Amino acid sequence: MSLSLDPQIAEALAPMAGFTPPAAGDIAGRRAVWEPIIGAASAAQPMPADVTLTDHIVTTADGEHIKVRWYAKDGATPGPAALFFHGGGYIFGHIDLFDGPVARYVSASGVPMLSVEYRRAPEFPFPTPLEDAYAALAWLHDRAPEWGLDRARIAVLGDSAGGGMAAALAILARDRGGPAIAHQLLLMPMLDDRVATPDPHIEPYLLWSYDDSRTAWPALLGDAAGGPGVPATAAPARLEDATDLPPAYIEVGQLDVFRDEDLAYAAKLSRAGVPVEFHLHPGAPHEFDSIAFKSDLARRAIADRVRVLKSL
Repeated sequence: MSLSLDPQIAEALAPMAGFTPPAAGDIAGRRAVWEPIIGAASAAQPMPADVTLTDHIVTTADGEHIKVRWYAKDGATPGPAALFFHGGGYIFGHIDLFDGPVARYVSASGVPMLSVEYRRAPEFPFPTPLEDAYAALAWLHDRAPEWGLDRARIAVLGDSAGGGMAAALAILARDRGGPAIAHQLLLMPMLDDRVATPDPHIEPYLLWSYDDSRTAWPALLGDAAGGPGVPATAAPARLEDATDLPPAYIEVGQLDVFRDEDLAYAAKLSRAGVPVEFHLHPGAPHEFDSIAFKSDLARRAIADRVRVLKSL
């Protein structure tokens, strides 16, 4: 029996039939194509009326200033919080395009979130995006007492490249001795710069393609991409010692380029004694939850993420 799209996801993706992706290496083309799609998917569902958004500025390690956006549910009891890192292969996307998903997580869970406008490759290659993430984590920890947050209950959350960022930040925070991260929620995370050999069973269904990965990783890592010596803080799949990392929730679609690296990462964490909850979604391609948000599978996935956030 061959792999196939979930019928409800297939119906949602039907308007994209015949889509011609940008050529490998075309970063500007990917920004032009995908940012409007991300924005439209974000706006396709109502913005919660009970979530307040507030912008702040964080000073980075190199003295620059980045925007962060705080999402808080009106009347929610202070306590846990999460940092959110958006997807986009490290080369496209902005926090404005993800207001909808983040606000909906906050409304459903009651857990406030800080979305980080980390700088993008190739204009700002590794380690700049990760150092931006670390600066935001430290900034939130510093403000935790003022905002009524529990420093021991701060999680990291991200999808796609943002999931890779969250995983890398957990490694970096461990290696630097803090700030503490309570949980890592890695949604279809982009973890391995050694682009996998194409799987013909999933190639017909890919939204994020092997060519996309071959474009994004060199943008982030330059000539080092795919070669020896890439650190785990750049590509978490390179991690050798997973001990003492925070518990992880990891999910990926079975029709996703990142399937195998995410499976391997879940196993690597498990072998190191890290508590892991892993979901492999049959019939689901990359970012299925954004485009096919009415599907039963997307609803179950969102409910699981909210459940984990509520458990913080």
